[in-house]
Amino acid sequence: MGSPSAVPVAALSLALCALLAAVSRAQQLSPAFYDGSCPHVDDTARRVIQEARVADPRILASLVRLQFHDCFVNGCDGSLLLDDSPAVRSEKNAAPNNNSARGFPVVDDIKAALEHACPGIVSCADILALAAEISVELAGGPYWRVMLGRRDATTANFEGADNLPGPTDALGVLREKFASLGLDDTDFVALQGAHTIGRAQCRFVQDRLAEQPDPALDREFLSALRQFCPASAGVDERLNNLDPATPDAFDNSYYVNILRNRGLLRSDQAMLSVPDGAAAATAPIVGRFADSEADFFRSFATAMIKMGNIAPLTGDMGEVRRHCRVVNQS
Repeated sequence: MGSPSAVPVAALSLALCALLAAVSRAQQLSPAFYDGSCPHVDDTARRVIQEARVADPRILASLVRLQFHDCFVNGCDGSLLLDDSPAVRSEKNAAPNNNSARGFPVVDDIKAALEHACPGIVSCADILALAAEISVELAGGPYWRVMLGRRDATTANFEGADNLPGPTDALGVLREKFASLGLDDTDFVALQGAHTIGRAQCRFVQDRLAEQPDPALDREFLSALRQFCPASAGVDERLNNLDPATPDAFDNSYYVNILRNRGLLRSDQAMLSVPDGAAAATAPIVGRFADSEADFFRSFATAMIKMGNIAPLTGDMGEVRRHCRVVNQS
């Protein structure tokens, strides 16, 4: 019979090996990965996104969110993009994504354009990473050199997608979910800043507007939200600007809103206002980003690179899908 410490030590060793393997794979990524095989990959993706933006100003925020929802489930492997099939239970149907995640046709269009230019070369996982950076930049946010060389998963993880960080999660839960993937408090607060663009459905805020409303909400803001998202409406999918001041501009006004107790989602405002001192680690970062857009931009770019490095598939792992919605046929 083994010693009492044998199982924990073995489990720790396995976890350490998995972490080291993931770090090793991330080190194989490079901004120059497609310089020889598909040199116009960024220009091609940018052209498609710019065209999509004309018809749909929300698309930039949606594309940023897709990378977040992909990387937080089994790493940045394009698994979010897979449709249901006999072998795949799609992550798109998990509660955090269903009737919420959007932008998939634009990803399809980018993939089609790249397949025409350089067939079988650029992975869907890399398309998500490129689309996120291009979208932030087009909205006025920071630029960063996107690490490339990911390959695509051949399966999805519905259960993992069902446990994505959510707008009603407690602050402690959110911090744990980020920390479990190697993202610290600065990364967490910075990545939340993606809410400086985009919209959120009323159903995600109605719990804050009940007869006993969230005490962290500014009274004037509460009144406006109650008029737009009445509880009597039931499951309400009408859209609110996440940042009412500059809804389509990537800037730091999101954090200024939080300092005024006007964070739209519970998870936004919690970084400053959660009671009992639980926000002690995040509140100073919110204040710092509200004071300095440059500081926010630097931290956001760093956090996006770190997030993009979460457990990528590289080398001969996975595949490069010909169509992002389906696994290649053997």
